[in-house]
Amino acid sequence: MKPANNSLGKRRIRKIAVAAVAVLVAVLLAWGVWHSQQRAAQDAPALTGVANQMRHDTSAWTHEEKDASQMLRDIHDARVAAIGVSPNAILVSRHDGSKYFVTDHNATFSHALLLGEPKTGEAAPYQLVWLPDADITTDGARWTQELDRLRDAISVLLPLLLIGGMAWFMRREMKGGAQLLSETPALRFDDVIGAGEAKAALADIRGYLSDPKQFTSMGVRAPCGILMVGGPGVGKTRLAQALAGECGASFISITGSYFSAKYYGVGIQKVKHLFELARKNAPTVIFIDEADGLAKRTDTGGGPVEAESNRIINQLLAEMDGFASNEGVIVVAATNHPDNLDEALRRPGRFDRTVQVRLPDREDRAKIFRFYAQKLKSKSADIDYDQLARLTTGLSPATVAMVVNQAGLVARKAGDTEIASKHFMEAIKIARIGDVSGAERALSEDERTRIAVHEAGHGLIAALLGTGVLEEVTILPRGGALGVALITKAQDKHLYRETEIRNEIQVLLGGRNAEILMFSEASSGAASDLQEASRISLDMVSKFGFNSDGDLFSLAALPSQYAGLQMKSAIEHANVLLKELNELCYGLLHAYEPVLRAIADELLEHETVRGETVYRLISEHKGSLQIVHEPAAA
Repeated sequence: MKPANNSLGKRRIRKIAVAAVAVLVAVLLAWGVWHSQQRAAQDAPALTGVANQMRHDTSAWTHEEKDASQMLRDIHDARVAAIGVSPNAILVSRHDGSKYFVTDHNATFSHALLLGEPKTGEAAPYQLVWLPDADITTDGARWTQELDRLRDAISVLLPLLLIGGMAWFMRREMKGGAQLLSETPALRFDDVIGAGEAKAALADIRGYLSDPKQFTSMGVRAPCGILMVGGPGVGKTRLAQALAGECGASFISITGSYFSAKYYGVGIQKVKHLFELARKNAPTVIFIDEADGLAKRTDTGGGPVEAESNRIINQLLAEMDGFASNEGVIVVAATNHPDNLDEALRRPGRFDRTVQVRLPDREDRAKIFRFYAQKLKSKSADIDYDQLARLTTGLSPATVAMVVNQAGLVARKAGDTEIASKHFMEAIKIARIGDVSGAERALSEDERTRIAVHEAGHGLIAALLGTGVLEEVTILPRGGALGVALITKAQDKHLYRETEIRNEIQVLLGGRNAEILMFSEASSGAASDLQEASRISLDMVSKFGFNSDGDLFSLAALPSQYAGLQMKSAIEHANVLLKELNELCYGLLHAYEPVLRAIADELLEHETVRGETVYRLISEHKGSLQIVHEPAAA
């Protein structure tokens, strides 16, 4: 142990000695520099006269500025008595007593031109004064100094601003804009028209948020999440707001894309912040609209984007799992495509219930029309809301609201001060078919005649077979159609019998058969009709079991890769069905050919024929047939 201690001591002594020598050398060098400066100061000649004044006060030289060329001429002509050199200017004093300065940024001229040594034996023509502490402030110099200070400040502040801005932006991204509504929604279930099934399903959620102890005291686990499924515009958002309003809960509304972020890991922080905010303000309803934007988790190794999406969904699943920590928090998600959600989100314990939000029926549509029409200046006595509801079968509440607003626009365009029934009728046509276009101006007389016959065929078959209520037939182009037969359903239907579907196909084939009957050939105007008729007939034989040979196997049961192989036989059966219905449709039109011609003539004359006119023509034709038939029978 002793030899080791001795070696350590020697090393320490050696280091101390080296440090002492270094300090001594530094002291000697500093003393040498100071001594040389003092000696130079003693050897320098004493300043007298103007040079001495220049050393102590430079204000007399700052009143006049000249350029460097003038200074060089004065030096060359030996008119200079003294020159003072400062870091930013050169002061010149001439023998005639005049004084001026030359701006000299960074001492450019003084180093390049004025510090040369005179020749041996020659006296200096002027005195040279070094003015290290002089501050020659001129207008140009002042602006230069300010710009320099600004540049220095920017160079210091800019990195700080960038860092602060990045921190603020990251913090904002983590929050993602999820905020509570300033006030609890005032909407109630009674304010939402229709959606009775959805309201009943949300009743348990209302009870849990209003009084959670009634669940926990019985050991019952309250629902954690609700998945509302329905088409666009059916009222999913209003139902979520009404749920929060019913129980006085806070309301947070986001979309499925809320969790996406530019930076890795920020999406997970958004999920955490969302649930922390909801728990802090419980009871809270978190409404996630367009929830299918979350997509599904994948295990294909698609890259960092897919990995981040998986992590976000995993964090959301973890947050929804904790019942105790999420007490008083309900997640309500809405989507049009539930199949796009991850399976783990839809299992019990996350989204416990799936609520179907359906389209309103005829009575509900009439109430919706009344609700929105109250806000307009309208002729209430002139408006038949039940008829409007019948004409808007299959339309969502959002579309009905748009129809009411469109009726106001139609009235304004017509120059009317009040909204009447005719304005609503036009608005419904615009919503269902399209606005009137100017295509009729480009149609020839032959084309107008064909269109009239075609639409008369659709309307006549619809009226004869009773597939719906024929409202009107028109040859005014709307949207992409050159003519329209407006047919509405007397009531909403969800199930169709085979006979009803066969009649629907005959209505589609009525326009083409009317052209063949009147002109002995069809036109390309029946292309969309044939496409829709083919689709329906294929569904009849391949999915509904409406085959003439009694084949009940549904191709929908086969995987897509195998269903295509069996499609040939289904197409053959569908074609047989189309030919059969086509013959029936042609025979019906042939029997009522006079009515078909009368409807077409009315269309060519008036462009629009009301449904009552078509029904009247059919009734008159049946009466004439009876009159002719009775004498023959006698």
